[in-house]
Amino acid sequence: MPYSAGAARRRCTNLREVKSAPAPVVLVGVGEMGGVFAKALLASGHPVHPLLRGDSPAEAAAGIDPALVLVTVGESDLKPVLAGIPAEWRSSVGLIQNELLARDWEPHGIGTPTIATVWFEKKPGQDVKVILPTPIGGPSAPMLVAALERIGIPALLVEAWEKSLYEMVRKNLYILTVNIAGLETGGTVGELWDAHGDLARAVAGDVLQIQARLADVGLDDERLIAGMVEAIYADPDHKATGRSAPVRLERALGHAEEAGLSVPTLLHLGKIHLATQPPSHLAT
Repeated sequence: MPYSAGAARRRCTNLREVKSAPAPVVLVGVGEMGGVFAKALLASGHPVHPLLRGDSPAEAAAGIDPALVLVTVGESDLKPVLAGIPAEWRSSVGLIQNELLARDWEPHGIGTPTIATVWFEKKPGQDVKVILPTPIGGPSAPMLVAALERIGIPALLVEAWEKSLYEMVRKNLYILTVNIAGLETGGTVGELWDAHGDLARAVAGDVLQIQARLADVGLDDERLIAGMVEAIYADPDHKATGRSAPVRLERALGHAEEAGLSVPTLLHLGKIHLATQPPSHLAT
């Protein structure tokens, strides 16, 4: 083909477009929450490659060099999923789960993941419901903040690890306290705090003990409780408990037993609401 200056200019333009094209993202888990993030990323121009149940991560890794591997599976599926992440992807992992701490990702060779502490919910057949802005920290945080805001979900960029840790523990405290105390009270989170504040604070005290041990740091309990209360009053009509509450209580009691912690309120609720009775020595 004869040389054409116009064709050369078009080729250079195309190369610049390729170089500036948004980076690809691998999405592991395509449920309700994964769908929200996929929509946000696609709206920002990022190619999204879903990794479905049964797909081979090793085979996918051979053909994709993602800027972010966003894992949106539930807490119970997280450990085996992280164990299967290819080594070449582990520096690009992003996580959105509840009950998340560094002990969940560090054993899998993941050093600095992107963490989105999600404060919105998405249920089948319903629009996204925002409770608070979602704090996001880590290498791909700017990408995710921009993507969520593109579809009208408020998000905050978190730059310091200490702030990310606070946000993770605050969400853990909220979800564990309202779910576990809600087993006893039912109702909404606002009703739980207003009418059963003593029970909620007792549950929160036990939960904070466990969180401090799991995170291996000292925690500012009152600041975290104030942060939990902020979330409660941001959506006071939110249902306090759900199907996952007994599992959360059982998991918390298991962590307490492993750490040798006394958690009398959780133990009392476990004896009432769990089919398998927790060890009695946790109260001593």
